Amino acid sequence: MKIFKAACVALAMLTTASAGHAQSALQNILSSGKLQVGTTGDWNPMTMKDPATDGYTGYDIDVMTALAADLGVEVEFVPTDWKTLVSGVTAGKYQITGSASISPARAKAAGYSQSYFSLATVPLVRSDSGDKFKDWADLDKPDVTVAATLGTTQEKQVVEFFPSAQHKIVEAPARDFQEVLAGRADAHITSNVEALKLVEQYPDLKIVPVSAPRAKTPIAMLLPQDDQVWINYINTWIALKKEAGFFDDLGKKWRLTE
Repeated sequence: MKIFKAACVALAMLTTASAGHAQSALQNILSSGKLQVGTTGDWNPMTMKDPATDGYTGYDIDVMTALAADLGVEVEFVPTDWKTLVSGVTAGKYQITGSASISPARAKAAGYSQSYFSLATVPLVRSDSGDKFKDWADLDKPDVTVAATLGTTQEKQVVEFFPSAQHKIVEAPARDFQEVLAGRADAHITSNVEALKLVEQYPDLKIVPVSAPRAKTPIAMLLPQDDQVWINYINTWIALKKEAGFFDDLGKKWRLTE
């Protein structure tokens, strides 16, 4: 572990010296002894906040805890939501986020790490809807309301996937699946990763047996766009962790696929 940390930090320091840039977030983290991570706490199984303790659990939490350990610093999870996820990075409220889908819109303002897994989008409806919804086309009708959460990738996808349907966009801490459970929407769309957890947690929800998921999307961490030293360090860390099987093991632990 000490060799791992030393190798990554040495690489970043050399990059800083050669680039001649202002001090990187990496040096600030090492100096302060703290890694600040933006996380929403509402994406099962990636990041889940316990209101009773204000603590977090999930795949992202394990990733960032391991990153902080390899850096030799403490980790601080900074609450954020989807609509402010990018602005929190650009404003310096945290140096990195947990998992976020890669999109051109986000990339205009923030940098990305290398991707370490991917997901796809599926629709969910109430279990008591029978066989009304069998595929994507069944949701794209004027009398169907599809919900999404403001600031998420799905906010744009509902318009793209269902131009004929009605769209209901809710703002955190409200969530789109709650609209379906309450009968205020017929369906919502989310990642296949979250969908598996939602139907396990809420028997009143089911995944529509679509012919195939849509919008396969790589997942990565958001970082300050102009801090190449910090980005280089994170990419080096991801590459080494991939080789060690860290992400594969963590995916199995949190059942990211079935």
